Amino acid sequence: MSAAFDPATTALLLVDLQNDFIHPEGTYARGGAKSEAIAALPARLRPLAGAMRAAGGWIVSTHFTLVPGRGSDEVLIGAHLKQLRPFLRRGDFAPGSWGQQLVDTLAPSDIAVEKVAFSAFYMSRLEWVLRQAGIRSLIVGGIVTNGGVASTVRDAHVREFEVTVLRDGCAAFRPEVHEAAIADLGSICRISDCAGELERLSGL
Repeated sequence: MSAAFDPATTALLLVDLQNDFIHPEGTYARGGAKSEAIAALPARLRPLAGAMRAAGGWIVSTHFTLVPGRGSDEVLIGAHLKQLRPFLRRGDFAPGSWGQQLVDTLAPSDIAVEKVAFSAFYMSRLEWVLRQAGIRSLIVGGIVTNGGVASTVRDAHVREFEVTVLRDGCAAFRPEVHEAAIADLGSICRISDCAGELERLSGL
């Protein structure tokens, strides 16, 4: 962020920190796709979310969504994701469901946006609501660093949002993948951490 950091025009963008991804009773836990680094994110991000709220900043959450199809067992899902996560089924990440919601540790968000692909900007209303709210800067945390986070950050960059990525506020299923993604993103955005952003907010 620049020296002119203004919480009123800044959002903490929480990428896909949803029950079905993170909660012990969620879809990914059921399918055996677990990560201690990912599970630790909500508690680590909670103080920063609270500080953002207290300073008048925004909390924006993105919500990966699987839309039910016509059949009783059908769900509209990309072929690559179905191959990667064969345990996904109808009811997982369903619109309005518990699994689709932001985890309680970080809820509520001011703005919630459904997404259907890696980037939260792809075929969603995210850019429109950010512009309408007067948000120009994003502090990004969430999952996974090399997937939803990286894709969303790159799309934010080309839309000329000022972006900070939280090194310790993101995670992937393997630490080396996370570190490689952070290194790559450093060419297009500012890399910080939760403590650094808390310090910025405390100095206002």
